[in-house]
Amino acid sequence: MGDRKLVFLDAGSIGDDFTWPDYSRFGEVVMHDLTLPDQTAERVKDATFILTNKVFISAKHIAAAKKLRFIGVLATGFNQVDIGAAAARGIPVCNVPDYSTNSVSQHVFTLALLLCSRAVDLVASVRTGQWSKSVHFCYWDKPIIDLYGKTMGIVGFGNIGAAVARIAHGFGMNVLAYAPRPKPAPDFRPFAFAGIDELFRSSDVISLHCPLNAETRGMINASLLRLMKKTAFIVNTARGPLINEEDLLEALESESIAGAGLDVVSREPMADNNPLRFAKNCVITPHVAWCSVESRKFLMELVYDNIKAYVDGAPVNVVNGI
Repeated sequence: MGDRKLVFLDAGSIGDDFTWPDYSRFGEVVMHDLTLPDQTAERVKDATFILTNKVFISAKHIAAAKKLRFIGVLATGFNQVDIGAAAARGIPVCNVPDYSTNSVSQHVFTLALLLCSRAVDLVASVRTGQWSKSVHFCYWDKPIIDLYGKTMGIVGFGNIGAAVARIAHGFGMNVLAYAPRPKPAPDFRPFAFAGIDELFRSSDVISLHCPLNAETRGMINASLLRLMKKTAFIVNTARGPLINEEDLLEALESESIAGAGLDVVSREPMADNNPLRFAKNCVITPHVAWCSVESRKFLMELVYDNIKAYVDGAPVNVVNGI
C-alpha cells in the first residue's frame, strides 16, 4: 500500500466492543481515540485518508494535508467537513447513509414509552421505598397512557421516519407525516401526509427526523409548540438545533405540552447549565439513538466498503460531487 496513511481522528466515539474490519489492507492505520481542535492539523497533515465522526475538518486542514485523497465520515451527517474545500481539490467526501435506521427508530419508542409509562419516575420511586410504603399493591402519581389509538406525527419522512411510521402502525397508532418534498406513502392505513401546522395540532406524539440545515435550524419554536395538545409529547432523535430550547423549556415548565424525550441537544456534550437538563417532564439520553452494537458494526463495515470503492476507482456515497 506504499505510503498510504489512514487516520481515524475520533475512533473512541465508535467503541471497541466489536471487531472492526481490517483497514490495514489500505495502508498504515493510525487510531486516535479523540482529537481536540488544536490537534487536528498536526494529525491530518500526512494523511491519505481522513476518517472522522465529529471532528471538524476545515478548509485550512484540507489545504495543508498535501497527501490527502479521501475523507470518510463515520456518520450520515457531513456538516463537520468543509465539503466545498474538499471538492475544490478533487477530494471525495463519503458518508454512510442508512446504517442506524433500526437503532434510531427503536430509540424513538424508548423515549415515547418512557414518557407514556412514566417509567423513570416510577423506577426511582421504587428504589426510594415508596412501593414498600404503599397501602395498595400498586400506585402511580401521574396517568399512564396507551399509545394505541393515538396519533404519531413524523416530521421528515426518509428511511428512519418511514421505519418509525411502521412501528407506530404496529402499536395501533394513526400516522401523520410531514415531508417538504414528495415521498411515497406506505401501504398501511390509517396514514396521511399533512402540513406541519396540521401535524402539530393533531398529533399525540411528534417525532423529528429531518436534517439540520439553514431551513430547519430552530424550526420547532414557540409558534409550533403552541399548536400542540396539552397532552402531547415531542421526541427528538435527529439534531438538537432543530428545536429552540428556550421555547421548549417554556412549553414544558408551563405544562402547555405534556413532555419531551430528547436524545440530542443544541450543544454536545450537554452544557452543565443547559436548562433542559432538569426541565419538568423531560427525559434526555446522551445521543445514543444511533449506537446499538449492531448499528456501529454495520457502520464500520460500510466505511470499509466506501474506502474499498474509492481504491477500486468507483467511489460511492460521495456527498460533494466528486
